[in-house]
Amino acid sequence: MTISTTAATAVRAGRRLGPLLPARLRPSGRPLLWLELAFTAIGYWAYTLSRNAVPTHRGAALHRAHEIFDTERLLHIDIERTVNHAADHVTWLIVGMNYYYATLHFIVTIGVLVWLYVRHPGHYRSARTALYAATLLALAGFVFFALAPPRFLAGQGFIDTVVKHHTWGSWASGDVASLSNQYAAMPSVHIIWSAWSGVALAFLARRAWVRVLGVVYPLATFTVILATANHFVADAVAGALTLAAGFLVQRLLTGRPAYARREVGPAAGPAAGPAVRPVVPPV
Repeated sequence: MTISTTAATAVRAGRRLGPLLPARLRPSGRPLLWLELAFTAIGYWAYTLSRNAVPTHRGAALHRAHEIFDTERLLHIDIERTVNHAADHVTWLIVGMNYYYATLHFIVTIGVLVWLYVRHPGHYRSARTALYAATLLALAGFVFFALAPPRFLAGQGFIDTVVKHHTWGSWASGDVASLSNQYAAMPSVHIIWSAWSGVALAFLARRAWVRVLGVVYPLATFTVILATANHFVADAVAGALTLAAGFLVQRLLTGRPAYARREVGPAAGPAAGPAVRPVVPPV
């Protein structure tokens, strides 16, 4: 078999990924709103409950954090401390980043979900499935790879910017520490959710400036998670790979890419025609 024949076979196999679900379980139209809201609420509640129930494994989490930081230094990608100290020199900037980290990933992700449901119903189910699959994979990472954030590394010079500037949700006050697993850094859910939102905007938004925001948003989130000493570069890389795996799961389940281009406009709603020119989203 020639190389060209092998490559062609691989391409055809890639196009035949899935579907693992029967046709009746993979509709492409807009789901019922009340059912979707209930499903989303239950899913988030179960995710939060499971995430926070994971044992902290403090010793192992700290040991892994030191190992990751040492490895990044060997690879000369240990930019976390530099970004952390540079941002902390500008009080208004770092305080804004603290609030960005605490709130924006919820607000933007929910906003994009609503936008997809209302304006792009033909893409909503697939995009939502990719997001949920990636989030569940992240939960598995928290269970099997507890990891401390950089701000917990005593003696390494990191600044815990939330504690220093006394912004809302201070870990030192216990209001956040008592409600959240402090050792769930790998992979970064902030990167998963921001990149998912950015991909949706980049592929589907009509206005150029909104598509640009879709590209900028995950890059800004990457800067924020380093500046606030909440994640390593490795956490961000793992988050991007986890999102890619989420899109792969969605493709295997439905047999179609999440953002296949359609000949009809978004106004067609649930009756949208079949997808053409499949496009696999970069993540």
